Order: sequence, then structure tokens, then C-alpha cells
Amino acid sequence: MSTAQRLWPLAGASITLDHGLITLGQHGPLTVPIPTFLIEHERGLVLFDTGLVPEAWNDPRAVYGDLVDVFALDCPPENTLELQLAKAGFAPSDVTHVVISHSHFDHTGGMYLFPDAEFYMSEVDLRYAFWPDPPYQGFYRPQDLELTRSFSWNPLREDYDLFGDGSIQILQTPGHTPGEVSLLVTLPSRKFLITGDAVHLRSGLVSECPCPVDVNAIQAVQSIQRIKQISAAQQAEVWVLHDPQDWERLGTVEGGYA
Repeated sequence: MSTAQRLWPLAGASITLDHGLITLGQHGPLTVPIPTFLIEHERGLVLFDTGLVPEAWNDPRAVYGDLVDVFALDCPPENTLELQLAKAGFAPSDVTHVVISHSHFDHTGGMYLFPDAEFYMSEVDLRYAFWPDPPYQGFYRPQDLELTRSFSWNPLREDYDLFGDGSIQILQTPGHTPGEVSLLVTLPSRKFLITGDAVHLRSGLVSECPCPVDVNAIQAVQSIQRIKQISAAQQAEVWVLHDPQDWERLGTVEGGYA
């Protein structure tokens, strides 16, 4: 098995919401990061998720409307996706592959920046984003996907080994959305299993408690269990994408991981 060469965690916006939206029985404001991840491989440069719409940095309400009354957005000027890519030494045109964990608005906003990349998302999530069940409609921004209709899309129906060498594996972990995926990245010195939103906080990983707004709680629990099993088998460190402590501990490294 080969390895990827380097992984950069890219800072993005943050979102403040009621804790009860992501942890059953909790209440009060909670601020979580919205990072993206850049992975260098000898066959390409891979981006996992794309964060918010870049125009939201100037006027979040103009982009997301009344949604910002539920999800307060903080967009530090230095954390635009283009500037974060530049900090790692790259431009959007250098990105060859984009993997989207799921089709919620805080993961799809920057997709249009990469018209020449190969795109990967679970097929069911790609379709569901255009016609979600009514209780979940507010989590989706179909405009983000409309801008990419002419892009090169690779809908996924099962786990997918991106380069066929085991270094970057897209894993089906549904439940939060019908087609949520996580990403297993093997580097020369370590492995990371980045959860997307299969679990939102490390406490949910420990308790195996689903998120109150998961579309399928049973699938969500099964996916959390799968993440823990794969992590143990692969000796991979789980990185809970939205967990503030995980970001503080792992995301602030200079120069990325090799």
C-alpha cells in the first residue's frame, strides 16, 4: 500500500448554534469550526469539503438569508478557502480532486472554485440535496450544486479507493444524511480518519449517540461504530471535523502532516 504525501488542515469559518441541535439533551450556544482538508498525492491534489460560499465572507445574510439567525457565522478574513490554499502553497487550479462529505450548506459552498477537478460525492446525497424531506430543507443550498452541473462528477455507491493504492479511501458512513462519507488518509507517519458529519463532536463518538437532526438515527449509530472499528483496525486517529477540541489539538499545526 502506498501513502499520500502530506495533509494540510485548512481553517475556515465557524458556526455558532444551539448545542441541542447536535447533542441530544444539551442546550446553550456552541461554536464549532468549519475546516477543509487538503491532501497531496503523487497523482493529484485532493480537497475534502469546501466550506461556506466565499461571498458569505462579505455578507453572510445576503447568501444564507434567515438561516444566519439559527446558525451564526463568523468568517475571519484570512480564512477564505483561496487564502488558505495559498498558505499551503497552492491555487484553486492546482486541486485535481474534490471529495464532498455530504451536501449540507457548510460543506458545499466553495465547490464552484474548482471547475477542472474530479468531484466525488455519494450518489444518494447528490440527488437528495435537490429534493430533501421538508424537515431538512434548511440544511441544503441547491444553488451550490447548480453551479457545478457541468463539472466532472463521480457519484459513489460504495466505498471508494481514490487512487487504487489504499492511501485515500472514501468510506460510506450514512445516517446524518442519506449518503454521508468519511475519509481515511494514510500518510508516511500516521493515519487520519476524518469523519465529515457522521459524528459532530468527540463526545458523540464516545457515547455513540446520534445527532438529533440525523435523517436516520440507526444508520448514524452504525456509522459511528464503523468509524471506531476501522480506526482500531487501521490504527488511524479519528478527526471529528466539527469538534472544537479536535481542531485546537490537530488543526493548528504549521506545515501540515506528513
